[in-house]
Amino acid sequence: MRIGYTLMTEQAGSKDLVRYAAGAEKAGFDFEVMSDHYSPWLDEQGHSPYAWSVLGAVTQSTDRVELMTFVTCPTMRYHPAVVAQKAATVQALSDGRFTLGLGAGENLNEHVVGRGWPPANVRHEMLAEAVQIIGGLFDGGYFNYAGDHFRVDSAKLWDLPEQRVPIGVAVSGSQSVTRFAPMADAMIAVEPDASLSREWDATKLGPPSRKIAQLPVSWGEDRDAAIRRAHEQFRWFGGGWKVNAELPGPAGFAGATQFVKPEDVAAAIPCGPDVDGIVKQAGEFEAAGFTDLALIQIGGDQQEGFLRFAEDTLLPALRG
Repeated sequence: MRIGYTLMTEQAGSKDLVRYAAGAEKAGFDFEVMSDHYSPWLDEQGHSPYAWSVLGAVTQSTDRVELMTFVTCPTMRYHPAVVAQKAATVQALSDGRFTLGLGAGENLNEHVVGRGWPPANVRHEMLAEAVQIIGGLFDGGYFNYAGDHFRVDSAKLWDLPEQRVPIGVAVSGSQSVTRFAPMADAMIAVEPDASLSREWDATKLGPPSRKIAQLPVSWGEDRDAAIRRAHEQFRWFGGGWKVNAELPGPAGFAGATQFVKPEDVAAAIPCGPDVDGIVKQAGEFEAAGFTDLALIQIGGDQQEGFLRFAEDTLLPALRG
């Protein structure tokens, strides 16, 4: 299983993210993913720079690692034709190291354009149309499209990269797997659910494809401090995506998680200096059929120490 590093835009500013990207490559991570948010989940996280500008800079501060959005919503805040242009540009800048990770989005980020927040089935319809549009533009030439949710009028990507951008789509259950497996190159999920992997491969009807997941950790020499940091900044994580996709802003997440205790977070997220807890949870993803796992180190001021720990201890343990 390939091990990646998460450039968490919700907990660091743009210049720091570019620096961490270079540090993660030096530490030996295989790939790097970047969140694409308009707002952080909680006020305590404190950041949310524009992911695509940062990605452009990261293509120039790194040489080897694969890059990926984890994930971009191509339906409301961005029109899919614009996402296709951005993805093609990053692929060209990175010399073919980019994968476009897509998802149905969260109210937290998409409501800002004033179009409301549609129900989940409509969001999946919109995402399916968006994937068709993006793929059509990646094919080259002029492209037209008329769907229930989007129109494209004689659009063309004038700077197509030499290597086509692979597309990954985030799924959470059988319905989304059935819809998107035939359309995408890779599966994205956040839980070690083996049934998702099996159904994805069965639906795709080809050789097994990449399955990419994410695991938050709160590394630190002081376990109690690491637990407090995880509770402060990541207590939203336990709500599950069906809840998290619906809440409109940091105040909503603060209210929804007001009764989550530090010990609740510590039970779900590896905290402290011990490598064994991280290796154990990573192994659950490997056993569930995932080929790639991106780690999130919680705490914007903890990244440099975590990268040293990863280079010296964690990555050798995970690969061993």
